[in-house]
Amino acid sequence: MPLLYSKEFIGKIVSFQYSLTLLHPSGIVDGVQLRTNETSSNGQSRRGWRLLARWLEPGLGVKRWLPLMVLGTALIGLGVAVILLDFYWANPNSPLLAVLSLRVIPHNIRAILLGGVGTGILVYAAFRLNRTLLAPYVRPGKPVVEVVANHRRLGRGPKIVAIGGGTGLSTLLRGLKAQTANLTAIVSVADDGGSSGRLRRSLNLPPPGDIRACLAALSADEGLLTKLFQYRFREGEELEGHSFGNLFIAALSGVTGSFQEGILDAGRVLGIRGQVLPSTAQDIVLVADKEMASAGKAVRVEGESRITEGPGRIHRVQIEPSDPRAYPLTLQAILNADMIVIGPGSLFTSVLPNLLIPEITSAIRTSKAFKVFVCNVATQLGETDHMDCCDHLAAIEAHIGSTLVDLVVVNNNLESNLPDGIEAVDPTLDGSCPVPQYVADLIDPTNPTRHNERVLAEILIALLEERTGPLELLPVDGNGSNGYL
Repeated sequence: MPLLYSKEFIGKIVSFQYSLTLLHPSGIVDGVQLRTNETSSNGQSRRGWRLLARWLEPGLGVKRWLPLMVLGTALIGLGVAVILLDFYWANPNSPLLAVLSLRVIPHNIRAILLGGVGTGILVYAAFRLNRTLLAPYVRPGKPVVEVVANHRRLGRGPKIVAIGGGTGLSTLLRGLKAQTANLTAIVSVADDGGSSGRLRRSLNLPPPGDIRACLAALSADEGLLTKLFQYRFREGEELEGHSFGNLFIAALSGVTGSFQEGILDAGRVLGIRGQVLPSTAQDIVLVADKEMASAGKAVRVEGESRITEGPGRIHRVQIEPSDPRAYPLTLQAILNADMIVIGPGSLFTSVLPNLLIPEITSAIRTSKAFKVFVCNVATQLGETDHMDCCDHLAAIEAHIGSTLVDLVVVNNNLESNLPDGIEAVDPTLDGSCPVPQYVADLIDPTNPTRHNERVLAEILIALLEERTGPLELLPVDGNGSNGYL
């Protein structure tokens, strides 16, 4: 006679066997794996809901279109309903119409069911369409909503113009591109050394070197293409010393028929955030008067690459011709800027060649932008030896007249280990500087001769946001913390 067991008893037996299974080593692993999978699934589900909720956050520009989408869908539904009503009045007992309208279901439930299914289909279709359209622009594993949010945030960022050249300007741009996409780099075209000088002499082009470095710095994704752009040939009689990016810009200039168009196309290839513009489209030569202590007189040196080679302190620099026309888009960017940043960079060979163009200096003075000078963190051999922060400002004033800037941002960390012959630029905190100073630790831990790009960019953005109200000068405390002087 077969034994009969209750459902409760069978359930207890199954539960007991499951517990014994978990006590076995393999069972323990299976149990842990089961719980891990459940936890992972719950975490992914919560993350999915959080990402979905982010689409409704302010500023993404999504919510404003949802009512329009609902209105359009409702109008389509009304149009279909009108057609169905005409068909219904002509054929009230049609079996097809009875099935399509779910006549067997009460009206209220029918409306909720059809509305819910329609909304679900609409949301799913919009989601899949967005993923398909944005697939070429989204990196694998990065949610679409984060890409959209970042794009909107950068697009609404302040309009910042950075003036300079060389490594200092590239460092600044790398930090600022994470804060805004409305960037304009204005670069000197006085370089006549290295690959740039060779291309300048052989092709009669403006030097592309500093422009190439800024394009690479502004690239949204500094991946393989950017590394290729910065690649420098190390061998080959004709190619040795040339940068691929310089050759690329030169080639684009030939294809487009214009150096300026070549720069714009190179920026599109790299997908840069912002734009890079030359200070002038004319051919200029940088000339320096150097004080020679041994000779007791000043010596004139022509050519940027030769200025820092020989002994002597730079007394004054000038450009020839002395009044070249500024590039029109450069002037437009300066006049429309929210913030103008001068420096960092080589004071006499990168920064001043831009400011010596009369139209640029006039545009800076006219602009209502907040103007900041970022002082270098270290001196430069043969150029700014033994110069402190006030000396940098005095050199600019000696060349272009009264001070252009509203504030100086200067490093106060003087304890970094620098190479022989290079000194940390003294911030001169005795109040003798003619311009208010903001001091902070700006040193890059991996390279003490350069700024920390992230810290510098964040400070500049914070200072700009503060300028929406009156600038309050705060004393600098004795422990060297950030603040105004």
